[in-house]
Amino acid sequence: MAGSLNKVLLIGRLGADPEIKQMVNGKSVARLSLATSNTWKDKNTGEKKEKTEWHRIVIFNEGLVNIVQQYVKKGAQVYIEGELTTRKWKDEKSGIDKYSTEVVLQGFNSSFKILSSKNNQTENLQTSPSEKSSLPNDENIPSNDLDDEIPF
Repeated sequence: MAGSLNKVLLIGRLGADPEIKQMVNGKSVARLSLATSNTWKDKNTGEKKEKTEWHRIVIFNEGLVNIVQQYVKKGAQVYIEGELTTRKWKDEKSGIDKYSTEVVLQGFNSSFKILSSKNNQTENLQTSPSEKSSLPNDENIPSNDLDDEIPF
């Protein structure tokens, strides 16, 4: 279908430490449980209300998996961009087909930003075929200063 888009943007907090597992092909995958919350004031009672949604996040990008494993812990606030995917699996005990809807980060259309971590630093990580996933440092932060070496 032309003109369709599958893009999920979330800002939330991790409800547990990331779960890192090895796949059959030897690559690692990270699974996160992300909470997003809405708060509002009840018009009738004036009481503050809150509703929390839980999201399953799956990261297949090997570089991001390593960063998540090292720097992301329960309670960290993160920003993610990914794709909504529903997968079918069979419950081993009952033999019944089950479905899980997850936000998947893989490929060039995904990004992951740590808004607050265990050491309260902000880190921006993007995935793309030409971009290496790494922690930012002074060497790879682009400068906004104009340079005299512009060839025109």
